[in-house]
Amino acid sequence: MNVKKHGLSLLIVAMALATAWAIRGQFGHEQGAAWAGAIGALALVLVSNRKDWYAKMPIIALASAIGWGAGGMISYGIVVGYGRADNFINVFYGLSMLFVIGALFGLLGGGLVGMVLDSTKKNKVNWGGLVSEMVAGGLLTYFFLIEQIGFKMTPPRSEAWAFVLGAGLAMLLHMARTNRNAPIRVAIISALGAGFGFGFGNFLHVAGNVFEIQFNMWNVMEYSIGFFGGLGMAYGVFSSHWPVDEKPSPKIWVNRVALFVILVFIPLIVYRESLAYEHLVKRLGEIQNLEQIAFSSTVFVAIVLFSIAVFLFIKLKNNNYSMKDVALFFFMYFSSYTLMSYIVTGLFAGKLGLNHNLYVLNIVLIYIMSRKAKIKDVQIVTDHINVKKWFSYLLIILVLLAVFSLIAISIHDGLPGNHNRFELS
Repeated sequence: MNVKKHGLSLLIVAMALATAWAIRGQFGHEQGAAWAGAIGALALVLVSNRKDWYAKMPIIALASAIGWGAGGMISYGIVVGYGRADNFINVFYGLSMLFVIGALFGLLGGGLVGMVLDSTKKNKVNWGGLVSEMVAGGLLTYFFLIEQIGFKMTPPRSEAWAFVLGAGLAMLLHMARTNRNAPIRVAIISALGAGFGFGFGNFLHVAGNVFEIQFNMWNVMEYSIGFFGGLGMAYGVFSSHWPVDEKPSPKIWVNRVALFVILVFIPLIVYRESLAYEHLVKRLGEIQNLEQIAFSSTVFVAIVLFSIAVFLFIKLKNNNYSMKDVALFFFMYFSSYTLMSYIVTGLFAGKLGLNHNLYVLNIVLIYIMSRKAKIKDVQIVTDHINVKKWFSYLLIILVLLAVFSLIAISIHDGLPGNHNRFELS
């Protein structure tokens, strides 16, 4: 794959997932990550120039939402605190564990997207078998690592990362057993990208706090995992060999169920957990006319989400999608997520954070670039599994994280919110 030739397309996917992941910081948990994951997948389909992928756009977006969203159950707040410590062992542990957590996000997100792209009429994915194996793998891994061995990453917080790890390993085993090399490539490269992005993002977070940069540095960390995770997923997809479904025609009910989950279920959970009246009253804090603003905000959000869902359902009901349909879905879904972020942080109270304005700038830039970007050929690529190269990349990333750790402890003597996983004498 010619990276220079297709760099614009890779950048679009990276920026889309990065911006959506930064927005996700306002909502958190599985539902926020799922909305962001769907946006990243829609960006990927938009620049792919694959008509057979347009046809199953809702399924690809749903797979990405489930994959990236599943990682939302992982607790990592205290791990970020390890990266703010004043000694190398704890900082390196923090950045390395954030690499693991980010890698788990990318592993499932990229892997499930790859499985949908690799599934054709002639070689369908056994989704029932895959899901069963992933659930079993997750439960068994959690039981042995956490309950039996007692290997805990974030005590006393949730150790759900072990379940996600087991599910990811079971997914890779299923892929290997069914000879699906392209999805393996996407899963691993996405994992490396997102893992590096999270560890590197924590370093940027620390540096920004030390130098008192007047910006939401937590958002910078979130943007970093999304950017490198999206870059990894896009590179994995566009550098892999995929079968072409000559007459792709997913069943209407399948696409409609996927649309329902993406347009109704995920936004409804986000609304219930972050944008309902009682949540906004707590979130907005001490402002004038708090109750009136919270009420107006929650009603406005409900109307907007309902209107967008109805409009897109009507526009996409024919099950025969073109690139224009993908673009419409992508930009409306992306823009609505950005609007929700404005609302939850106090738009109706006159609060306009700089980071939110940058989200809009990112969307504008993505729109401009998408008019020119197009992957013209994704077939002259490879399906080779190069374990040695991936292991080399892993070692390079760990060395970089060690260097970032040394730099971090040299510029401060400990920051507020720091934690020590290992007590030093």
